[in-house]
Formats: sequence, structure tokens, C-alpha cells
Amino acid sequence: YDEDDHITEKLDKIAKRIYRAKEVVYSKEAIAALKTIERLGFERLPVIVAKTQYSLSDDPKLLGAPKDHTITIRDLKISAGAGFIVAVAGDILLMPGLPKESNAMNLDLDEGGNIIGLS
Repeated sequence: YDEDDHITEKLDKIAKRIYRAKEVVYSKEAIAALKTIERLGFERLPVIVAKTQYSLSDDPKLLGAPKDHTITIRDLKISAGAGFIVAVAGDILLMPGLPKESNAMNLDLDEGGNIIGLS
């Protein structure tokens, strides 16, 4: 997307060009957040999308790269200090991406008391 695009234009381009969606819809919460973002003058900030890791859609049951789906933006979060907007798509928790099994499960100590499994 172009840096000067409005947030809704940016999301439309991301959804259609990258996620292969047919449309983007906004929840009431997202529309309210959009109005706040516009009032504060942040509507031209870069946009990232927080969504399921299992699909290009916002539905973790549509595995892989489905086509012609609808992406629902349920909320928009301002990360003013970082300088971007987070579009929350679907039902997810906002936290760092973590593997299904913690890498700590690969750690152990050898006979000499040295940590193994870090690489």
C-alpha cells in the first residue's frame, strides 16, 4: 500500500492482494476505534494485521491460503509510540507469537552440568 493511503485503503489492499480476500468488514468496535484514530490524526500510520497463524483468512479453520473469503476487522489498536496501527482480525489473543510447544522442552543438562539444546 501507499504510505499516504487511509487506513481502510491499506487494509483493503492487504486483505485482497496478500490474503486473497474478497472483502473487508468492520465490527462496531472497529468502526468506533477508526473514528478515534481519525480524530487523533493517526489514520495514515502504517498498518499491521494480527490474525491467526494457521490461515491467510481470519478463521483458523480455513487452513492455508483460501480464496475469496471475508476478513473481519474486530478492533483497531493504536501503537502510537511504535508508530503503527494494529488491525485485529478474527478471534485472537494479542501476545507474542509462540510455538505450540515451548523451546524450553528441548533444554537439558549434560553429565557435566552444561546446558544443551539451545541451538
